[in-house]
Amino acid sequence: MGKLTILALRIVLALVLAGSLFVQVWMVPLLSIDLEEAGAPTELRIPFLAIVVLGILTVQVSAVCVWRLLTMVRRGTVFSHAAFRYVDIIFGAVAAASVLVFGLAVLLAPGDVAPGIVGLICGASLMIAGVALLVLVLRTLLAQAVAVDAEAQHLRTELGEVI
Repeated sequence: MGKLTILALRIVLALVLAGSLFVQVWMVPLLSIDLEEAGAPTELRIPFLAIVVLGILTVQVSAVCVWRLLTMVRRGTVFSHAAFRYVDIIFGAVAAASVLVFGLAVLLAPGDVAPGIVGLICGASLMIAGVALLVLVLRTLLAQAVAVDAEAQHLRTELGEVI
């Protein structure tokens, strides 16, 4: 991966982290005030806000882990067992986001929200679960790459001994 690509991705990740922090600190309290003024019941408002905050947290966790993986790519150490920790955390965060979105659908289902909207939210939850499964497939590819890299290193060592 080129230096320019890594730099561009880091800029995007920094903007995502800054924007998500802004939303958590500034927009969520305003959303809470708007929901209260609209007369939303507390038993609906608090879980909704918790889902929003936790959903943003899953994005932040994923962004930090991708940042760490980019650091490993830059150093040439991404094909190591240390990378699995970050990939596993990303998988967990995306899976948690899927559950949170489904929880949002469950929260909205008994209310005055149109059933089509609830269905769309369930579909979004399914798509996010698909992304989690994609991360799992990529983890398997990383495991194979780490195994091949370890075998190549072993063969280089043996060749060095022969020479």
